[in-house]
Order: sequence, then structure tokens, then C-alpha cells
Amino acid sequence: MKFPRRVRIVEVAPRDGLQSLSRTLPTAEKIWLVDTLSALGFGTIEVTGFVSPRAIPNLADADAVMAGIMRRSGTLYRGLAPNRRGAERAVAAGCDEIVGLVTASEGYTARNQNMTLTDALTQALASHDVARGAGCRFVLAIGMAFFCPYAGAIDESRVLGLIDAAWEAGVRSVYLAGSLGLEHPREVQDRFGRIRARWPGIELGYHVHDMGGMAAANTLCALEAGIDWLETAICGIGGGVATPTATGHYPTEDMVRMLSDCGVETVLDSLAVMLAAREISLRLGLPLTSAAGRCGDRSENLRAPTTPQPRQG
Repeated sequence: MKFPRRVRIVEVAPRDGLQSLSRTLPTAEKIWLVDTLSALGFGTIEVTGFVSPRAIPNLADADAVMAGIMRRSGTLYRGLAPNRRGAERAVAAGCDEIVGLVTASEGYTARNQNMTLTDALTQALASHDVARGAGCRFVLAIGMAFFCPYAGAIDESRVLGLIDAAWEAGVRSVYLAGSLGLEHPREVQDRFGRIRARWPGIELGYHVHDMGGMAAANTLCALEAGIDWLETAICGIGGGVATPTATGHYPTEDMVRMLSDCGVETVLDSLAVMLAAREISLRLGLPLTSAAGRCGDRSENLRAPTTPQPRQG
């Protein structure tokens, strides 16, 4: 396989991870989490979401979290804003980057956003307009880009149509989310490859889940297809959506270790990320599901050679 020289890692645990927990963390702990991730050197951290607290109670303190974090030079602090009002709040809170959201499934959009896919895209593009007017970076997230529990396999033409509409509106940065993690390597490589061929100048990312156990293989295929960044969550924080059996995000510490071993630059230190995952798991009382967190890297599994003892007699 052909690996790129470098790839960016976007850390999404503080928003996309924490929003789905069964309990709400104190604001101070959320700030500590973001500051810990900042110290690791991530180029982009998804801090919070500017959404209705009735819809997502875990993100009700979005403004307070943004106000409390220590900003590191060189890190973009991102906020989710699925509509114009959310984008206006994100701008006021000082977000460097704003994410608009649309899902490629009519059924999922109707059940979870109570609107049509067309309306959801309109709202996401309104968020883009606000970001552009404020001089903020904007990314369009396309959820359920491969499979939806309500609609089944998502037709590629649906995803390409959404990107086409966004491109015409001026959007130049898009990521596909494997929102359940049930996509497979051939599907991932083909879909990203066609997007790259059709829009060679687009900034393209992959938001990785691992319900199907193929996240590592999917990632390598996405890299070969020419993506620019990957989205993961430290400790694998956050379950999937729409199904109680989802295993959540692909752990950042596993992703960074794999890329490091493959010689792909991420600007992150694999050992430091692994140790931070263990600290975060302990402090926040979260399960540590990653292989890197539980089993360590090669250095932790290197046994000192034993000196042969002379035979007696």
C-alpha cells in the first residue's frame, strides 16, 4: 500500500465523545480534558457543540467551556454548529473552526433532526455563511455516509450530491463519517477515491468509528485514496448512534500508534498520547478500550533477555 508522508489527526472526544455519555461531566473536567489534549499538540480539537440543551444536555455549558480553555498557539478549537443560530454562538465564543452537519439518510434526518435532508443541508449551509462572514474555517460533516440503520447501505450518489451542493455554495472542506463503523475497506477506498477524483482541490477527512472491527483497515484504504485528515477520540470516548451495540469512536491512541509504526507523520508523540489516554480514563472514570491503552506499545512489551545459566555437572 502507498502511505502519505503525513496526515492530520482531529481530536473529537470533548464534543462528539462526551455528548453521548450517560452522565454529564462538570465543566471544569471538560476544560481539563481540552487542556490535556492541547498539551499533546493536536492541530484541531473539537471542543463542544452549540446546540439546544434540550436536544443534547451534555453540551449545555458550551460557552463556559470555550471561555475556560487555555488556547495553544497552533491549535484550532472547533465547535459544532448545525444551524445559523449555533454558528453565531460559535463565532461569539471564539471558535477557530465551525462544523456544519448533515446526514446522508432521509430516515435518520427525519428521526433525529425532525426535518428533511434538504432542510438540514440548508441549515448547514447557513452555518457556513456565518462562518465565512466571520472569517472562520468551516467544515461540512456528512454523517451516515456509508450505512444507516434505518436506510441500510447509503448510495454513493447521495453523498456525491451533497458534496456537489456544498461545493457550489463555496464549501471546500468536507468529511465523511462512518457514524456506526459498519463500512468496509473496499467501500471506503472507492468512495473517497471518487470524491478525490471529482473534486481534486477539496480538503477531505474521515471520521472513524469501529463497530464492525474494520477501522484500521478502513483507515489505510482512506489514506491510500488521498484523504487529508482523520477524526478519532481519545480512549474511544463516546458510543455510536442509533444503536445500543455501537462500540464508539476509534481510539486516538490506537490510530496514532498505527500511523507512527507505518512511518506516517502526525506531529503527535505516540507514547505521550498513550499515557494521556490512561490518565484521562482514570480521572474521568471512563473505560479504556484501546489496545494501546491496555496493552502498551513495543517498548512496554519488550522482555529483558535472560542470561543462560551454566549447566551443573
